[in-house]
Amino acid sequence: MYMPFFFDPTMIILLPAVAIAIYAQYKVKSAYNKYSEIRSKSGFTGADIAQRLLQNNNISDVKVKRIKGELNDHYDPSDKVLNLSEDVYGSSSLAAIGIAAHEAGHALQDYDNYKPLSIRAKLVPAANIGSQAGLPLAIFGFFLQSQIMIGIGFVVFLAAVLFQLVTLPVEFNASNRAISSLNSGGYLDSEELQGAKKVLRAAAFTYVAATLVAFANLVRIIMLFGMGSRD
Repeated sequence: MYMPFFFDPTMIILLPAVAIAIYAQYKVKSAYNKYSEIRSKSGFTGADIAQRLLQNNNISDVKVKRIKGELNDHYDPSDKVLNLSEDVYGSSSLAAIGIAAHEAGHALQDYDNYKPLSIRAKLVPAANIGSQAGLPLAIFGFFLQSQIMIGIGFVVFLAAVLFQLVTLPVEFNASNRAISSLNSGGYLDSEELQGAKKVLRAAAFTYVAATLVAFANLVRIIMLFGMGSRD
């Protein structure tokens, strides 16, 4: 059966997941913008909170660093660096405090040898290759009528799916640690804590959406394999 190279009949599977991912990005941006305008009563900045949570847990080998960009905050377990974007590092907003505490939560996971975090770190190289090469290999294999190539694409892309699956408990656990630490430390009152929670819940939704997109693409590869076998 001849089919133009640019036409992929499995794209319909991806559309709902992409729509959810776009909505998730809107929600996190909306929550971030809203709670970036509300300053905490304590006056602590994101950097202050990160440092205090590390000190409270006797973690002295992690540096808190300011980086350029927006919403690109992350903890690097290999270098023991907690990277905070400029708007989070120096801001005392509820959004900044929530995000900083979340990243500190990752440092706490590392300190506690939280298994999903180490598994995710080990999956990064394979996941990067899988996310970039898995689906193109499968699509190319479909048009070349190569079941082997589609199968390789499936196996390679599976690493990206596993990475997304492991990411979910890692991110949810870091947020739970953040909220618990902010509450027990008295850094935010009950009303402020609700604002921080909303920012972190919106951020968590983006990871759920990313997992749905990964699963949708995995289903696409399975469909391509099935269609290829019928041709």
